[in-house]
Amino acid sequence: MTGTKSQIQLTHVTKAYGSHVVLSECNLSIWGGEFVVVIGRSGSGKSTLLNLIGGLDRPTNGEITILENSLTDISEDELSKLRCRNLGFVFQFFNLIPTLTVAENIRLPMALNNPKTEHTERVTNLLNELGLPDCGHRFPEELSGGEQQRVAIARALAHKPDIVLADEPTGNLDLDTAKEVLDLLTQTCRRYNATLIMATHSQEVIGSADRVLTIRSSHLEETAP
Repeated sequence: MTGTKSQIQLTHVTKAYGSHVVLSECNLSIWGGEFVVVIGRSGSGKSTLLNLIGGLDRPTNGEITILENSLTDISEDELSKLRCRNLGFVFQFFNLIPTLTVAENIRLPMALNNPKTEHTERVTNLLNELGLPDCGHRFPEELSGGEQQRVAIARALAHKPDIVLADEPTGNLDLDTAKEVLDLLTQTCRRYNATLIMATHSQEVIGSADRVLTIRSSHLEETAP
C-alpha cells in the first residue's frame, strides 16, 4: 500500500456484452502510487478492465470510483475532463497522431488542459528523460517501434496524471526493446509517483509490480508478484 487512500475502487463490477460476461462481480481497491499488473490469457478481459477504470467503457452493473469521482454518476463531459486532467494512456499500437511531430504529440494533452501555457520546457525534459533528445522535430513514421512507444509514454505522462493505464505496451516490440520500454515506463511512473496499472503478458515485469491481478473465468484474483 503506497498512498493513504484508494484512488481506484471497483465494487461488484460486472461487464457483459449481450449474454457474454467478460468480468463478473469484481471488487478492487488500488492505492496512490501503486504499480499493479493485470495478467490473463488473451480475451480474458484485461483490456476491458482498463477501459472501465479509464472511463472508456461503462460497467453493466456495479460502481467504479476514480479519485473520489463515481463514474456511474458523472456526465460524459465531466468524465472527459477527468480523463484529460488525471489519466494517462499507453497503448500497444502507440496511437500517435501521424501528422504531428513528436513534440506536438507530447504537447497535446498539456495543450488540452492549459491551452494558453507554453509547454516547451516540459516536452524537452521528457524527451531527454526518455532518451529521445533530438527527436522533437521528427514525425512518428520516422521512428522505430521502440522510439514511438517512448513518445507514447512521454505523452501519457506529459500532464502529470495521477493514474497511468498501459494496455499491452510492449506487445508490438521485440524482446530487447520491450524490456527497455518497460523499465522506462515503470521507473518514470515511480519517479512521478503516478499509479500505474498495466495489462501485460510479459513475465519480466511481474517481479517489479507491487501487486499482480489475474483474470480467470471472468473473475479477478490477486496473486503474489
